[in-house]
Amino acid sequence: MRLGAPTERPPMDDSRTEYEFAILRVVPHVHLGAFVNVGVVLHARRAGYLTLRAVQDSASLHARIPGVDADLLARYLDSCIAICAGNADAGPVALAPTSERFHWLTAPRSDILQSSPVHEGICDDAATELERLFGMYVGLGIRD
Repeated sequence: MRLGAPTERPPMDDSRTEYEFAILRVVPHVHLGAFVNVGVVLHARRAGYLTLRAVQDSASLHARIPGVDADLLARYLDSCIAICAGNADAGPVALAPTSERFHWLTAPRSDILQSSPVHEGICDDAATELERLFGMYVGLGIRD
């Protein structure tokens, strides 16, 4: 007797939130491929949640990534945060739906600021999960 795969998954608890996230990282020398994590962007489509938590302080960025223009990098990260927030001053992409903004921010690029592959998860609270992921991937004790 051969058992088939189940045809239906059990329903997800409505109190839980599905999300996607990616790590924002600085690649100081693109040709070497080494990187330093500086932020986490989390998107929970059903909850309408899109937020980027990043190291924003120039001094902290300089300490983590010597030799990089930390002020310019901080401005790039501020722009990404404004795009997540839907701030019209960040340009037309900031006015797109949250899913489009998330995928624009996480699109592969050959630049000093790059994204990891997108990962998925389920949580109880998107903001709490973002803080947990930031602590795990970027570092605890950063309060920029």
